[in-house]
Amino acid sequence: MARSAILNVMVQAAMKAGRSLARDFGEVQNLQVSLKGPGDYVSQADRKAEDILFAELSKGRAGYGFLMEERGVVEGEDDQHRWIVDPLDGTTNFLHGIPVFSISIALERQGQIVAAVVYNPAMDELYTAERGGGAFLNDRRLRVSGRTKLVDAVIGCGVPHLGRGHHGNFLLELRNVMGEVAGIRRLGSAALDLAYVAAGRMDGFWETALSPWDVAAGILLVREAGGFVSDDKGGQDMLDGGSIVAGNETIHRALIKTLKRPVTPR
Repeated sequence: MARSAILNVMVQAAMKAGRSLARDFGEVQNLQVSLKGPGDYVSQADRKAEDILFAELSKGRAGYGFLMEERGVVEGEDDQHRWIVDPLDGTTNFLHGIPVFSISIALERQGQIVAAVVYNPAMDELYTAERGGGAFLNDRRLRVSGRTKLVDAVIGCGVPHLGRGHHGNFLLELRNVMGEVAGIRRLGSAALDLAYVAAGRMDGFWETALSPWDVAAGILLVREAGGFVSDDKGGQDMLDGGSIVAGNETIHRALIKTLKRPVTPR
């Protein structure tokens, strides 16, 4: 596949940060970990990866702004573009030696996501997408699953961390969905969940209480793989509203309907 100059900048940044994460993942027991909040750890590896991404993306496109997990908002001279970056999505997995974590980079232009990279360095899986150009896993073009019935579908979800999200609401949603589908999966990295939907590995995904850097890149991956993405009300407030539902057209619609259904005693 031919990549644009801007996507090459993003890929090179992700690969360089990924090499740093891979080295630290190999020595996960020696990491100096600080507690940022209940269930939400920030590691030395996380900080190093963000520093690398900030430096590489700034060098590749000087003047672009940033929205990053640790740095927050960094204003740029170019107010039409900003990077939305998560240097380590799946920190809890990383710290426990589970090789399901990712670097997520999205480029937002005038309020629209136009390029995306999600990279899992532990498995050397590189997901990329550009608006209008399709989505890819390494060099293989991606397409969302063709399943049309929830009863045949495997659906991904995110479980709220202690102190984040509403556990009671999630349990009601889970009860609704698990009674309709073939299986539920919880990977621990929303960026990879969405990448897996784009790749057809999972048929759908939903989660709430998310931040923009968790989902920005994944939104474009799913759409460029032919899928549908919305918030849990069917709108387009995923970045600011914190909820997301994804799948092919049929599964997406059925999943939203199922999530909204009142729970009845069984």
